[in-house]
Amino acid sequence: MNAIPDRTTFENFYAGKAPWDIGRPQMPFVAAADQVTSPVLDAGCGTGDTALFFAGRGHQVTGIDFVEEAIQRARRKAAERGLSAEFLAKDALTLGDWGKQFASVIDSGLFHVFSDENRRRYVSGLARIVEPRGRLFLMCFSDEEPGTEGPRRVPRQELYDAFQDGWEIESVQAVRFEVNPEFTGITFSEGGPKAWFAIIRRLFA
Repeated sequence: MNAIPDRTTFENFYAGKAPWDIGRPQMPFVAAADQVTSPVLDAGCGTGDTALFFAGRGHQVTGIDFVEEAIQRARRKAAERGLSAEFLAKDALTLGDWGKQFASVIDSGLFHVFSDENRRRYVSGLARIVEPRGRLFLMCFSDEEPGTEGPRRVPRQELYDAFQDGWEIESVQAVRFEVNPEFTGITFSEGGPKAWFAIIRRLFA
């Protein structure tokens, strides 16, 4: 199993060409955009492109990331584009202590970085902040992606297992991540790493 990355690992990625920093949302989020309702949380927002996409559609958006450099870049992008979004330096593992609630949560490549223990903590936090009948839009590496480099691979069943209590998985699609073409540290499948895109509804508080 892949080593679980820490904050320093992500800070080092941002010092170079972060593979996930493609300058726009991953396409499955664009395709599902009409299902997203405000307020929106982008958990692990990176430099803000997905959050700003939804802000541009008129949503009330908050983006969080535990890497300060990513948050600073996101704030600059918002200012440059004339878009209103809140960006906070915050660890997604502390969601349960936050006291805010959101109708929609975006997870573009966050779920798959966690250890089993931290995954449970993350999902527990999500359960506190997603409004009843709200939705989580989650994109993660699939176990169908060959090799072991990069993020942890997630079997489809693990999504169902992680969200079995108080959630309903509405759909899981096989998709692919787009990768920053300037990132050359790891070679993934032709066409982009294989991934899952799940839409998951919160059933009750």
